[in-house]
Amino acid sequence: MHITNTHILVHEFDYLEPASVEEAVDLLARYGPEARVLAGGTDLLVQMKMERLAPRYLVSIGRVPGLEGISVQDGRTRIGARTSIRTLRNDPWVRACYPVLAEACASFSTTQVQVMGTLGGNLGNASPASDTAPALIVLGAEAVLQGPKGARRVPVEEFFVGPGRSVLEPGELLVAVELPSPQAGAGGAFLKVGRVAADLAKVNATVVLVREEDRIADARLAFGAVAPTPLRARRAEAVLVGQRFSEEVVAEAARVASEEVSPIDDVRSTAWYRREITRVLAYDGLHRAWERAGQPAGPTPTAPASPPSAVAPARAPRHIRAEQEVQVQLTVNGQRRRVWVTPNELLLNVLREKLHLTGTKYGCGIGECSACTVHVDGRLALSCLVLAVAVDGSEVLTVEGLAGRDGKLHPLQESFIRHAAFQCGYCTPGMLLTAKSLLEEIPNPTEEDVRDYLKGNLCRCTGYAAIVRAVLGVKREE
Repeated sequence: MHITNTHILVHEFDYLEPASVEEAVDLLARYGPEARVLAGGTDLLVQMKMERLAPRYLVSIGRVPGLEGISVQDGRTRIGARTSIRTLRNDPWVRACYPVLAEACASFSTTQVQVMGTLGGNLGNASPASDTAPALIVLGAEAVLQGPKGARRVPVEEFFVGPGRSVLEPGELLVAVELPSPQAGAGGAFLKVGRVAADLAKVNATVVLVREEDRIADARLAFGAVAPTPLRARRAEAVLVGQRFSEEVVAEAARVASEEVSPIDDVRSTAWYRREITRVLAYDGLHRAWERAGQPAGPTPTAPASPPSAVAPARAPRHIRAEQEVQVQLTVNGQRRRVWVTPNELLLNVLREKLHLTGTKYGCGIGECSACTVHVDGRLALSCLVLAVAVDGSEVLTVEGLAGRDGKLHPLQESFIRHAAFQCGYCTPGMLLTAKSLLEEIPNPTEEDVRDYLKGNLCRCTGYAAIVRAVLGVKREE
């Protein structure tokens, strides 16, 4: 579909900002199908820009307390729906106890989307190609829903109804996901095949095996992008349970799994290829899961007793009409700035056109090139997918703010110059802001770390080798 004016949201809508889960549920129930939940925005705003969705109301849950964090009580792990994909990827408890979920999150799109995207959003979109869904299915996770009638729990396996459709009823909000205690003797694997590193899956697969000596005590397999919903392969599981692990049993289970799926032809792949890859991923995943199940368990980190304390909203609930202008306050590169905006104005538009900070570049407009990358409250953000009203009161860093007040360049900027890590320079601001975040998260990165972290920053001049050298050279040359 043709994308028009993707630097702004042409479609107008009312922006609603509740201060509690109860208020959010009330708003969703009141406005029904005309309302959509805004969390990370990495899918919803893209769909609106591409004119596939035109909600009359956006209910932003970004300031609702109690929706973020990881806690363990009575042996169950609770993950708030607004917890970011990047947080799950890096969390020590998740990596130790639910490694297939951490692996699924690591495969998820770009670093920027991992930072902005949320677990609740990835499930709530009900995409058949969801990366987290197969992992949560094999782990026996439940979705916790809050609605006008109260709370209820639904197994993630039963959460999906069809492409883009879930069991969420009018007024219901996905508030958390709960995981049972990990099984003793279990090993797992998450595998994915896509067109490029940061793409949706052609096929993804999650396997968990429970090992008792040379026998398979339990088996769970789930796949994404091969059916109208994420699919659990129960027939393949039946081939495995109770059997001695052998090449013949694994090959048969993989063959059965490839017959259970019902893939389609689309722009990413053919049905024939998806069926073949399902067999291959099942085969490889079973071998990897069995090997991991036989390894001694490492030290388990201390269980988080409660989620991080939620910061109370800085203001009362807000309802901003579509045509209404409001003043937002931003601290941009250390300076407090006030600007008037409407609900559909994007941070990218405000930075470039109202604050005249043109270092932040407009590229694709739908979060795929990362030329518009900035930091919001210390975290990476794609400014083309951030509403200005949603970051009222936040601190924003753009490329203009990297240099010191005395004019001295940031070490990254100096390294980019030394290594000639730019050609046309259009992608450079986004590269610099992403690399800054990388060095804050991983102070001594490897080349693999750099390439993975920057995989969402596209350079049309193909200058990646010099860019990688420049990032690696910062610490070596300081």
